[in-house]
Amino acid sequence: MSSLLDLVRSDLRGFAGYSSARSAKTSGEVWLNANESPWANPGDASGSSRRYPDPQPQALREKLAALYAVDAAQLLIGRGSDEAIDLLVRALCEAGRDAVIVTPPVFGMYAVCARLQGARLVEVPLVDGEGGFSADFVAIADAALANRAKLVFLCSPSNPTGAAIALAEIEALAGRLAGRAVVVVDEAYGEFSDMPSATTLMAANPNIAVLRTLSKAHALAAARIGTLIADSRLIAVLRACQAPYPIATPCAELALAGLDEATQAHTRERVALLKGERERLRIALEKTAGVKRVYPSQGNYLLARFDSADAAFRALLEAGVVVRDQRAAPQLDDALRISIGTPEQNDRVIAALNNAKAVAA
Repeated sequence: MSSLLDLVRSDLRGFAGYSSARSAKTSGEVWLNANESPWANPGDASGSSRRYPDPQPQALREKLAALYAVDAAQLLIGRGSDEAIDLLVRALCEAGRDAVIVTPPVFGMYAVCARLQGARLVEVPLVDGEGGFSADFVAIADAALANRAKLVFLCSPSNPTGAAIALAEIEALAGRLAGRAVVVVDEAYGEFSDMPSATTLMAANPNIAVLRTLSKAHALAAARIGTLIADSRLIAVLRACQAPYPIATPCAELALAGLDEATQAHTRERVALLKGERERLRIALEKTAGVKRVYPSQGNYLLARFDSADAAFRALLEAGVVVRDQRAAPQLDDALRISIGTPEQNDRVIAALNNAKAVAA
Protein backbone atom coordinates (compact mmCIF):
# COMPACT_ATOMS: atom_id res chain seq x y z
CA MET A 1 0.00 0.00 0.00
CA SER A 2 1.43 3.36 -0.97
CA SER A 3 -1.20 5.87 0.15
CA LEU A 4 -2.77 6.63 3.49
CA LEU A 5 -6.21 6.48 1.88
CA ASP A 6 -5.49 2.94 0.68
CA LEU A 7 -5.93 1.94 4.33
CA VAL A 8 -9.58 3.02 4.26
CA ARG A 9 -12.13 0.26 3.66
CA SER A 10 -12.52 -0.14 -0.09
CA ASP A 11 -16.30 0.25 0.09
CA LEU A 12 -15.94 3.61 1.88
CA ARG A 13 -13.47 5.25 -0.50
CA GLY A 14 -15.32 8.15 -2.02
CA PHE A 15 -18.21 7.74 0.43
CA ALA A 16 -19.92 11.11 0.83
CA GLY A 17 -21.98 10.35 3.95
CA TYR A 18 -25.17 12.16 4.87
CA SER A 19 -25.64 15.73 3.67
CA SER A 20 -27.43 17.56 6.47
CA ALA A 21 -29.19 20.90 6.30
CA ARG A 22 -26.28 22.48 8.17
CA SER A 23 -23.66 21.10 5.79
CA ALA A 24 -24.97 23.22 2.92
CA LYS A 25 -23.07 26.52 2.64
CA THR A 26 -26.08 28.80 2.30
CA SER A 27 -27.15 32.05 3.94
CA GLY A 28 -30.44 33.80 4.57
CA GLU A 29 -32.66 35.48 7.12
CA VAL A 30 -35.52 32.98 7.32
CA TRP A 31 -34.33 29.39 7.79
CA LEU A 32 -36.95 26.88 6.65
CA ASN A 33 -34.69 24.11 5.32
CA ALA A 34 -34.37 21.75 8.30
CA ASN A 35 -37.94 21.27 9.58
CA GLU A 36 -37.00 22.96 12.86
CA SER A 37 -39.48 24.68 15.13
CA PRO A 38 -39.90 28.39 14.33
CA TRP A 39 -40.15 29.05 18.09
CA ALA A 40 -37.68 28.36 20.89
CA ASN A 41 -38.60 25.95 23.64
CA PRO A 42 -39.87 27.92 26.66
CA GLY A 43 -37.25 26.21 28.80
CA ASP A 44 -34.40 27.27 26.50
CA ALA A 45 -33.21 30.59 27.90
CA SER A 46 -30.84 31.35 25.02
CA GLY A 47 -33.18 30.16 22.29
CA SER A 48 -30.26 28.56 20.44
CA SER A 49 -31.26 24.94 20.88
CA ARG A 50 -34.14 25.01 18.41
CA ARG A 51 -31.61 24.96 15.58
CA TYR A 52 -29.51 21.95 14.62
CA PRO A 53 -25.88 22.64 15.54
CA ASP A 54 -22.92 23.19 13.28
CA PRO A 55 -21.51 19.65 12.77
CA GLN A 56 -17.95 20.92 13.35
CA PRO A 57 -18.25 24.33 15.05
CA GLN A 58 -15.72 26.56 13.31
CA ALA A 59 -14.88 28.72 16.33
CA LEU A 60 -14.24 25.62 18.41
CA ARG A 61 -12.15 24.02 15.66
CA GLU A 62 -9.96 27.11 15.50
CA LYS A 63 -9.62 27.25 19.28
CA LEU A 64 -8.67 23.56 19.48
CA ALA A 65 -6.24 23.93 16.58
CA ALA A 66 -4.50 26.74 18.46
CA LEU A 67 -4.52 24.72 21.69
CA TYR A 68 -2.87 21.71 20.05
CA ALA A 69 -0.70 23.72 17.63
CA VAL A 70 -2.06 22.06 14.48
CA ASP A 71 -4.03 23.11 11.42
CA ALA A 72 -7.82 23.14 11.75
CA ALA A 73 -8.11 20.88 8.69
CA GLN A 74 -6.37 18.17 10.72
CA LEU A 75 -9.10 18.17 13.39
CA LEU A 76 -12.20 16.09 13.85
CA ILE A 77 -14.28 17.01 16.90
CA GLY A 78 -16.32 14.19 18.36
CA ARG A 79 -18.23 13.03 21.40
CA GLY A 80 -15.18 12.35 23.51
CA SER A 81 -12.24 10.28 22.31
CA ASP A 82 -14.55 7.26 22.27
CA GLU A 83 -16.30 8.41 19.09
CA ALA A 84 -13.01 8.97 17.27
CA ILE A 85 -11.78 5.50 18.26
CA ASP A 86 -15.00 3.97 16.95
CA LEU A 87 -14.85 5.95 13.70
CA LEU A 88 -11.26 4.89 13.04
CA VAL A 89 -12.06 1.21 13.50
CA ARG A 90 -15.24 1.37 11.41
CA ALA A 91 -13.67 3.32 8.57
CA LEU A 92 -10.43 1.35 8.27
CA CYS A 93 -11.19 -2.22 9.33
CA GLU A 94 -13.13 -4.76 7.30
CA ALA A 95 -14.96 -7.18 9.59
CA GLY A 96 -13.33 -10.56 9.90
CA ARG A 97 -10.34 -9.48 7.86
CA ASP A 98 -8.39 -6.60 9.38
CA ALA A 99 -6.90 -6.46 12.87
CA VAL A 100 -6.43 -3.92 15.64
CA ILE A 101 -3.34 -4.00 17.88
CA VAL A 102 -3.65 -3.08 21.58
CA THR A 103 -1.19 -3.23 24.48
CA PRO A 104 -2.89 -4.47 27.66
CA PRO A 105 -3.33 -3.52 30.40
CA VAL A 106 -4.77 -0.45 28.68
CA PHE A 107 -7.93 1.61 28.10
CA GLY A 108 -10.71 -0.79 27.19
CA MET A 109 -12.51 1.13 24.44
CA TYR A 110 -10.03 0.09 21.75
CA ALA A 111 -11.01 -3.54 22.26
CA VAL A 112 -14.72 -2.72 22.55
CA CYS A 113 -14.74 -0.84 19.23
CA ALA A 114 -12.80 -3.62 17.51
CA ARG A 115 -15.30 -6.20 18.69
CA LEU A 116 -18.30 -4.12 17.63
CA GLN A 117 -16.81 -3.81 14.13
CA GLY A 118 -15.85 -7.47 13.90
CA ALA A 119 -12.16 -6.60 13.61
CA ARG A 120 -9.68 -9.09 15.00
CA LEU A 121 -8.11 -7.97 18.26
CA VAL A 122 -4.42 -8.71 18.66
CA GLU A 123 -2.90 -8.11 22.08
CA VAL A 124 0.78 -7.34 22.62
CA PRO A 125 1.05 -7.05 26.42
CA LEU A 126 3.02 -4.32 28.11
CA VAL A 127 6.17 -5.53 29.84
CA ASP A 128 6.33 -4.96 33.60
CA GLY A 129 9.94 -4.03 34.28
CA GLU A 130 12.02 -2.35 36.94
CA GLY A 131 11.11 1.12 35.67
CA GLY A 132 7.43 0.34 35.24
CA PHE A 133 5.33 -0.91 32.34
CA SER A 134 6.66 -0.39 28.81
CA ALA A 135 5.65 -1.36 25.29
CA ASP A 136 7.55 -3.96 23.26
CA PHE A 137 7.80 -2.09 19.96
CA VAL A 138 9.51 -4.89 18.05
CA ALA A 139 6.69 -7.25 19.02
CA ILE A 140 4.05 -4.62 18.19
CA ALA A 141 5.42 -4.08 14.69
CA ASP A 142 5.82 -7.80 14.07
CA ALA A 143 2.26 -8.48 15.22
CA ALA A 144 0.86 -5.66 13.09
CA LEU A 145 2.58 -6.92 9.95
CA ALA A 146 1.75 -10.57 10.56
CA ASN A 147 -1.93 -9.97 11.34
CA ARG A 148 -2.93 -7.42 8.68
CA ALA A 149 -3.47 -4.75 11.31
CA LYS A 150 -4.88 -1.47 10.09
CA LEU A 151 -4.68 0.27 13.47
CA VAL A 152 -2.19 0.23 16.33
CA PHE A 153 -3.42 1.97 19.48
CA LEU A 154 -0.82 3.36 21.86
CA CYS A 155 -1.82 5.13 25.06
CA SER A 156 0.66 7.78 26.24
CA PRO A 157 0.57 8.34 29.15
CA SER A 158 -0.87 4.87 29.38
CA ASN A 159 -4.07 4.26 31.31
CA PRO A 160 -3.86 2.67 33.87
CA THR A 161 -0.10 2.17 34.11
CA GLY A 162 0.96 5.83 33.80
CA ALA A 163 4.01 5.52 31.54
CA ALA A 164 4.56 7.88 28.60
CA ILE A 165 6.10 6.76 25.32
CA ALA A 166 9.20 8.35 23.84
CA LEU A 167 8.58 10.07 20.51
CA ALA A 168 11.49 8.21 18.91
CA GLU A 169 9.73 4.89 19.57
CA ILE A 170 6.48 6.15 18.03
CA GLU A 171 8.25 7.52 14.98
CA ALA A 172 10.21 4.30 14.41
CA LEU A 173 7.03 2.24 14.65
CA ALA A 174 5.16 4.54 12.26
CA GLY A 175 8.03 4.29 9.80
CA ARG A 176 8.02 0.53 9.87
CA LEU A 177 4.24 0.44 9.37
CA ALA A 178 4.05 3.18 6.73
CA GLY A 179 1.44 2.25 4.14
CA ARG A 180 0.32 -0.67 6.28
CA ALA A 181 -1.29 0.74 9.43
CA VAL A 182 -2.18 3.94 11.26
CA VAL A 183 -0.47 4.41 14.62
CA VAL A 184 -2.98 6.11 16.94
CA VAL A 185 -1.47 7.79 20.00
CA ASP A 186 -4.05 8.42 22.71
CA GLU A 187 -2.89 11.51 24.61
CA ALA A 188 -5.94 11.89 26.84
CA TYR A 189 -3.58 12.66 29.74
CA GLY A 190 -1.02 14.61 27.70
CA GLU A 191 -1.36 17.79 29.74
CA PHE A 192 0.02 15.97 32.79
CA SER A 193 3.01 14.54 30.92
CA ASP A 194 6.52 15.88 30.37
CA MET A 195 6.61 14.20 26.94
CA PRO A 196 6.01 16.37 23.84
CA SER A 197 2.94 15.55 21.77
CA ALA A 198 3.16 13.04 18.92
CA THR A 199 1.51 15.69 16.74
CA THR A 200 5.05 16.98 16.22
CA LEU A 201 5.77 13.79 14.23
CA MET A 202 2.81 13.98 11.89
CA ALA A 203 4.30 16.16 9.15
CA ALA A 204 6.87 13.48 8.33
CA ASN A 205 4.62 10.54 9.25
CA PRO A 206 1.10 10.81 7.81
CA ASN A 207 0.15 7.46 9.33
CA ILE A 208 0.31 8.91 12.87
CA ALA A 209 -2.94 10.11 14.44
CA VAL A 210 -3.39 11.64 17.89
CA LEU A 211 -6.35 11.65 20.27
CA ARG A 212 -6.91 14.53 22.69
CA THR A 213 -9.76 15.40 25.03
CA LEU A 214 -11.13 18.20 27.18
CA SER A 215 -12.39 15.66 29.75
CA LYS A 216 -9.32 15.45 31.96
CA ALA A 217 -7.09 18.49 32.49
CA HIS A 218 -9.76 20.90 31.24
CA ALA A 219 -12.42 19.48 33.60
CA LEU A 220 -15.12 19.22 30.91
CA ALA A 221 -15.89 15.50 31.00
CA ALA A 222 -19.66 16.02 30.79
CA ALA A 223 -19.33 18.18 27.68
CA ARG A 224 -17.95 15.17 25.75
CA ILE A 225 -15.51 17.06 23.55
CA GLY A 226 -12.78 14.89 22.08
CA THR A 227 -10.46 15.63 19.17
CA LEU A 228 -8.79 13.42 16.62
CA ILE A 229 -5.76 15.02 14.97
CA ALA A 230 -4.70 13.34 11.75
CA ASP A 231 -3.86 13.86 8.09
CA SER A 232 -6.58 16.07 6.59
CA ARG A 233 -7.42 13.39 4.00
CA LEU A 234 -8.22 10.88 6.72
CA ILE A 235 -10.19 13.50 8.65
CA ALA A 236 -12.39 14.05 5.58
CA VAL A 237 -13.11 10.32 5.35
CA LEU A 238 -14.02 10.04 9.02
CA ARG A 239 -16.23 13.12 8.88
CA ALA A 240 -18.27 11.41 6.14
CA CYS A 241 -18.75 8.43 8.47
CA GLN A 242 -19.67 10.54 11.50
CA ALA A 243 -23.21 11.27 12.68
CA PRO A 244 -24.67 14.46 11.14
CA TYR A 245 -24.72 16.55 14.34
CA PRO A 246 -22.15 15.17 16.81
CA ILE A 247 -21.52 18.34 18.84
CA ALA A 248 -24.42 19.84 20.79
CA THR A 249 -24.49 23.64 20.78
CA PRO A 250 -24.46 23.96 24.61
CA CYS A 251 -21.41 21.68 24.74
CA ALA A 252 -19.57 23.68 22.09
CA GLU A 253 -20.36 26.92 23.93
CA LEU A 254 -19.13 25.44 27.20
CA ALA A 255 -15.93 24.25 25.55
CA LEU A 256 -15.25 27.69 24.09
CA ALA A 257 -15.79 29.31 27.49
CA GLY A 258 -13.49 26.72 29.04
CA LEU A 259 -10.73 27.53 26.57
CA ASP A 260 -10.57 31.30 26.87
CA GLU A 261 -7.21 32.72 27.91
CA ALA A 262 -8.03 33.33 31.56
CA THR A 263 -9.52 29.88 32.01
CA GLN A 264 -6.57 28.19 30.31
CA ALA A 265 -4.20 30.00 32.69
CA HIS A 266 -6.25 28.67 35.61
CA THR A 267 -6.14 25.17 34.10
CA ARG A 268 -2.35 25.30 33.83
CA GLU A 269 -2.12 26.26 37.51
CA ARG A 270 -4.32 23.32 38.46
CA VAL A 271 -2.28 20.92 36.33
CA ALA A 272 0.90 22.08 38.07
CA LEU A 273 -0.73 21.60 41.47
CA LEU A 274 -1.95 18.15 40.52
CA LYS A 275 1.49 17.07 39.33
CA GLY A 276 2.92 18.12 42.67
CA GLU A 277 0.18 16.20 44.48
CA ARG A 278 0.86 13.17 42.31
CA GLU A 279 4.43 13.06 43.58
CA ARG A 280 3.39 13.69 47.18
CA LEU A 281 0.83 10.88 47.05
CA ARG A 282 3.30 8.53 45.39
CA ILE A 283 5.84 9.04 48.18
CA ALA A 284 3.16 8.62 50.84
CA LEU A 285 1.85 5.41 49.31
CA GLU A 286 5.33 3.93 49.07
CA LYS A 287 5.65 4.42 52.84
CA THR A 288 2.28 2.81 53.58
CA ALA A 289 2.21 -0.68 55.06
CA GLY A 290 0.64 -3.20 52.71
CA VAL A 291 1.51 -1.28 49.54
CA LYS A 292 3.82 -3.46 47.46
CA ARG A 293 4.59 -1.10 44.58
CA VAL A 294 3.61 2.30 43.23
CA TYR A 295 4.29 2.85 39.54
CA PRO A 296 5.74 6.12 38.23
CA SER A 297 3.06 8.05 36.38
CA GLN A 298 2.77 10.92 33.95
CA GLY A 299 -1.02 10.89 34.12
CA ASN A 300 -3.39 12.27 36.75
CA TYR A 301 -3.47 8.94 38.57
CA LEU A 302 -1.25 6.37 40.25
CA LEU A 303 -1.30 2.59 39.85
CA ALA A 304 -0.46 0.73 43.05
CA ARG A 305 -0.13 -2.93 44.01
CA PHE A 306 -1.24 -4.11 47.46
CA ASP A 307 -0.73 -7.13 49.66
CA SER A 308 -4.51 -7.20 49.73
CA ALA A 309 -6.12 -5.01 47.10
CA ASP A 310 -9.52 -6.14 48.35
CA ALA A 311 -8.83 -4.91 51.88
CA ALA A 312 -7.43 -1.62 50.58
CA PHE A 313 -10.42 -1.11 48.28
CA ARG A 314 -12.86 -1.75 51.13
CA ALA A 315 -10.96 0.50 53.52
CA LEU A 316 -11.12 3.35 51.04
CA LEU A 317 -14.83 2.80 50.45
CA GLU A 318 -15.46 2.86 54.20
CA ALA A 319 -13.69 6.23 54.25
CA GLY A 320 -15.94 7.45 51.45
CA VAL A 321 -13.23 7.26 48.78
CA VAL A 322 -13.93 5.51 45.47
CA VAL A 323 -10.97 4.34 43.39
CA ARG A 324 -10.74 2.14 40.28
CA ASP A 325 -10.42 -1.57 40.95
CA GLN A 326 -8.00 -2.96 38.36
CA ARG A 327 -7.93 -6.57 39.50
CA ALA A 328 -9.78 -7.87 36.43
CA ALA A 329 -7.21 -6.34 34.07
CA PRO A 330 -4.31 -8.43 32.69
CA GLN A 331 -1.25 -8.46 34.98
CA LEU A 332 -3.03 -6.34 37.61
CA ASP A 333 -4.73 -8.82 39.92
CA ASP A 334 -3.47 -6.97 43.01
CA ALA A 335 -3.76 -3.38 41.79
CA LEU A 336 -5.88 -0.28 42.25
CA ARG A 337 -5.77 2.95 40.24
CA ILE A 338 -6.10 6.13 42.28
CA SER A 339 -6.94 9.42 40.55
CA ILE A 340 -5.13 12.43 42.00
CA GLY A 341 -7.57 14.65 43.86
CA THR A 342 -7.31 17.88 45.80
CA PRO A 343 -4.73 18.00 48.60
CA GLU A 344 -7.53 17.36 51.10
CA GLN A 345 -8.84 14.38 49.13
CA ASN A 346 -5.37 12.91 48.82
CA ASP A 347 -4.88 13.28 52.57
CA ARG A 348 -8.07 11.27 53.00
CA VAL A 349 -6.66 8.47 50.83
CA ILE A 350 -3.44 8.39 52.83
CA ALA A 351 -5.26 8.37 56.16
CA ALA A 352 -7.56 5.53 55.11
CA LEU A 353 -4.70 3.34 53.90
CA ASN A 354 -2.54 4.03 56.93
CA ASN A 355 -4.94 1.93 58.96
CA ALA A 356 -2.71 -1.14 59.33
CA LYS A 357 -5.66 -3.53 59.45
CA ALA A 358 -7.09 -2.14 56.23
CA VAL A 359 -4.25 -3.23 53.94
CA ALA A 360 -3.03 -6.29 55.79
CA ALA A 361 -2.88 -9.44 53.68
